[in-house]
Amino acid sequence: MSGDKPRILITSAIPYINGIKHLGNLVGSQLPADLYARYMRGRGHEVLFLCATDEHGTPAELAAAKAGKPVAEYCAEMWAVQDELGRGFGLSFDHFGRSSSSQNKALTQHFADRLDQAGLIREVSQTQMYSKADGRFLPDRYIEGTCPNCGFEDARGDQCDNCTKQLDPVDLINPRSTISGSTDLEMRETKHLFLRQSAMKDQLDAWIDSKTDWPVLTTSIAKKWLHDGDGLQDRGITRDLDWGVPVAKGGAPWPGMEGKVFYVWFDAPIEYIACAQEWVDAGKGADWARWWRTDKGAQDVRYVQFMGKDNVPFHTLSFPSTILGSGEPWKLVDYIKSFNYLNYDGGQFSTSRGRGVFMDQALEILPADYWRWWLLSNAPESSDAEFTWEQFQAGVNKDLADVLGNFVSRITKFCRSKFGEAVPEGGALTEAGAALIAELETRVRAYESHMDAMDVRKSAAELRAIWVAGNEFLQSAAPWSSFKTDPETAAADTRLALNLIPFYAVLSAPFIPNTSQRMLEAMGAENTVWPDGVSEALHALPAGHAFTVPEVLFAKITDDERDAWAERFAGVRD
Repeated sequence: MSGDKPRILITSAIPYINGIKHLGNLVGSQLPADLYARYMRGRGHEVLFLCATDEHGTPAELAAAKAGKPVAEYCAEMWAVQDELGRGFGLSFDHFGRSSSSQNKALTQHFADRLDQAGLIREVSQTQMYSKADGRFLPDRYIEGTCPNCGFEDARGDQCDNCTKQLDPVDLINPRSTISGSTDLEMRETKHLFLRQSAMKDQLDAWIDSKTDWPVLTTSIAKKWLHDGDGLQDRGITRDLDWGVPVAKGGAPWPGMEGKVFYVWFDAPIEYIACAQEWVDAGKGADWARWWRTDKGAQDVRYVQFMGKDNVPFHTLSFPSTILGSGEPWKLVDYIKSFNYLNYDGGQFSTSRGRGVFMDQALEILPADYWRWWLLSNAPESSDAEFTWEQFQAGVNKDLADVLGNFVSRITKFCRSKFGEAVPEGGALTEAGAALIAELETRVRAYESHMDAMDVRKSAAELRAIWVAGNEFLQSAAPWSSFKTDPETAAADTRLALNLIPFYAVLSAPFIPNTSQRMLEAMGAENTVWPDGVSEALHALPAGHAFTVPEVLFAKITDDERDAWAERFAGVRD
C-alpha cells in the first residue's frame, strides 16, 4: 500500500433496530457506503468502514412490546438478524456494532459531561404529554394523531410520515397513546436537558461554509435548519424512558434527571466513535484513536458519512455541536453524501407500516448482486427515485444478463469450442484490440473520477459503458468469422477478450462483489489489483493460462416472475 494515500473512515447512518430494513433504507446509506468502501480498498487505501444498530428510543420499545419480548432481548435478536442480512447483501463493514454497547454508554455520558462543563447544556422545565391510562410521560413516538399540515390520521408526535413535516406532540389533532390507544392525555410539567445548539450557530455556519465540495442536497438542508424561521434551536437530549443510556455525569446520576435516559439522537451518532472502540475490543483492530482523535493521527484521515436526507440535520448540526462543543480533538466529518428517497411502486417504502420489499424477502427471490446493481444504478441522488418491477426487470435483463453476462458466456464458450479451455497464443494485438484499449483507458479514468466523487449513478453508467465496449469489440472483431480465414487474428482477439473478464471483475467488484469473485475464479485470476494501465491489465493472462466456462452469471427475469413478485409484494408485508 502506498504511504501517501489518505486513510478513509466511512460511516453509514445506523439503522433502527425495529425490524428488517427495506430496499429504500439500504440504498439510502449502507449500500452506497459499501460501494465506496470497496472501491477505496481496491485503490489501495486503508479503510475503516463502520456501522451499527440504533437500539435506543421509542422505536425499540414499541417494537419489543409488539413482539412481546423484553427490549434488551429483542434488540439482541434483531441485531443478529440485521447483521446476517448485511452479510447477505455483501456489506463489508469492518465492524457492525450496537448503540447499546457499554462503550457507547460511557462515551455518551462523557460527552454530556464535557458539554455541561462548557456551559452548553441547560435544564429546561417543560410540559409534556402524560397518559393517565399508561401512568407515564409519552415521548414523541408514543403519540399519534392527525397531522395539522396535511390531515394524515397516523402522524407521529415527532414527524408526519405523509408530508414529512417536523411536529411536536401538542401539534397533533386528536392525539392518542400508541401504547394503550387512550386519548385521556394531559400536559404535565417535567424537566429535561437541552443542548444549546443556538450558541454554536456561528461556529457551525462557518464550518459548513468551509465544505465547498459538499452535495447541494446536504448543504441546503443544513442551511435551512440554520437560517429559516427562528434559526437553529436548542434541542432536548433527554427523554422519560426506561431503555437507553442513563443520564449521568462523572460516573454518578445527574441531579434532577434520575430515571431519565439520553435522547436517541444524542447517543446514536456517538456510536460511530464507540463502534471503533468495539472494533478494537473485539480483536479486529489495534488502535481506534488514530481514526477518531486528531491528536492521535486522525488529522490524516478523510471521514465520509452516507445517509438519507432525513438524517442530514442531525449530522450537520446536532452531532457536530456535540463534537465541537466538547472542546476535545475529535475528528469531524469531511464529506457527507446524502440521498433522496427511493419510493415503491407509486407510494413510499415504510418499515413501520410494512410497505415495500424488505431485505430478507429480496434475498429469497434473487442473489444480492441483482439488487445491488439495480439499486445503485438507480440511486436517488439528485431527486427521489422509484422502484417498479418493470424497471427492475429491464435493468437486470439489459445490463447484467445481456451486457456483462452475455459477454462472459460468449467468449468463454467460443474459446472452448475453437481453442480449448486455455488462453490461445495467437498473433500480435490487432487494430480492433488497440482501439478497444484506447477507449477503455479513457473510460476507466472517467469511472474512477465518478467513483472518487461518489457520483453513484454516473459511476454505474460508466461501468456499464465499459462492459458494452467489450461486447462491441467482440461484435466488430467477430473471431468466430475470422477463425475460418485467419486463426492467428482470431486467437489474438480471443486472448484480449478473455483478459477482459478479470479486468471487468476487478472494476465491477464494488457493485457486484459476489459475481466478481465468480468471474475471477472461473478465469483462475490471482492478480486482483486495480488496473493502473489498461494495456497491462489486458495482457495479464498469458497464452496457455487455463480457465473454466462459468455457469450463467445472471438469469433473466421472466414476465411471469415479474408479475408474480409484483402481486406478492403489492405493498403490505406479511
